[in-house]
Parts: sequence; C-alpha cells; structure tokens
Amino acid sequence: MVVRSVETTGPAETESLGAELAKGLGEGDVVLVRGELGSGKTTLVRGAARALGVRDPVTSPTFSIGHRYAAGTLTVSHLDLYRLAGLEREDPALLDDYLGPGRIAFVEWPPDAHAASSPQGELSSARVRVTLAHRGGDRRHICVDELGPSCTGAQ
Repeated sequence: MVVRSVETTGPAETESLGAELAKGLGEGDVVLVRGELGSGKTTLVRGAARALGVRDPVTSPTFSIGHRYAAGTLTVSHLDLYRLAGLEREDPALLDDYLGPGRIAFVEWPPDAHAASSPQGELSSARVRVTLAHRGGDRRHICVDELGPSCTGAQ
C-alpha cells in the first residue's frame, strides 16, 4: 500500500521528505531505499538522519557497507548493499552492528525488491520501502510504501 507519492524539485525538498518519514520511525525499524544511481537516496537518508538527531555529516557508505551515527539514545544506521550480490552468500553477522534494538536502519540497494520477506531474515524487520526515480534536472518522484506491493510508477 502506497502511503505517499510525491515529486520533489530539489535536494532540500528530498531531505524534507526524509525528515517527515523519520517522524514515523521507531527503535528497530528498517527502511529499504531503492532507486537508480544519483536518484537522491543518500539525500533522503540525510534528511531523516538529521530529523532523528544526527549532527555528523551523513555521507554515502558505498565503499564501506555502512555508517553508524549517534542520535541521542538511538543509533542511525545507513547501509549501502550495492556491491553485494545477495545476503545469502555473506557472513550471517554482516548486518548485526547495524540492525536491531537501539537502532533505526536505512538500507540502500536492498538485495531485491522482496528483501523484507527473504528467508534469510536479515531485513525482516523492514516496515517501509522508499523508491526514488529521476524526473529530469533536480526533480525526483518518490514513493513511500508499507511492506505491501512494490511502488508502481516510480521506476
């Protein structure tokens, strides 16, 4: 079920949407973030992280798998799984430092569109999926949906 479908006209609006998304998140939540290269995934996560209390610069974790940021009593985890073919071939403990109690995790490039229901369960606590798509210039089409059918019209 699509919760929200919007078009942003620049990075500030994309960050603002991330901040709105953060208001509905709580400890242990996982957000799957999908979209092609340069579609604004990290920009959206930056807005959410700031709204959750992160004061450090939020950057793409492409080459390190993930970053963790202090946000008061929570840790905001920002993962980028682009370089992984799938979680089934990885060390089962790979994501342990990023997911679970005391954390809110944003996962860019989840292994597939159905990662939340995968038998491995690494992302089984995901409750929100965000899909971003280029619409020319600084415009982005962004869908935020619960763990229902994939967001249509955004790819």
